[in-house]
Amino acid sequence: MARIKNIELPNQKHIVIGLTAIYGIGRRLAETICDDAKVERTKKCADLDEKEIAALRTQIDKYVVEGDLRRDVQMSIKNKMEINSYQGIRHKKGLPVRGQRTSRNAKTRKGKGKVVANKKKAGK
Repeated sequence: MARIKNIELPNQKHIVIGLTAIYGIGRRLAETICDDAKVERTKKCADLDEKEIAALRTQIDKYVVEGDLRRDVQMSIKNKMEINSYQGIRHKKGLPVRGQRTSRNAKTRKGKGKVVANKKKAGK
């Protein structure tokens, strides 16, 4: 069982796919890391020996991933909220940040619909 950056890599998957389990590593970066570490891309995570895992670790240490990257992203969001930028205001309100429509299609970001009380008409 390969463990890199406190993440257990899935044993049954190829190393390129397994590396994407680490936050901040996508397919492209995983391929680059495998090439630089001279590890065969099609090798399964379970078949890696200690020398290959060590080579992968040294290559991954060159990039900002996992906890450091999460912290950087959260600090960026917090900074935008403090300076009251447009994106910061959208984060505070829980609305989509990147220009998506909200009238129809923002259920993921806005959450479940809020019920509005039924108003009686005045004068009747």
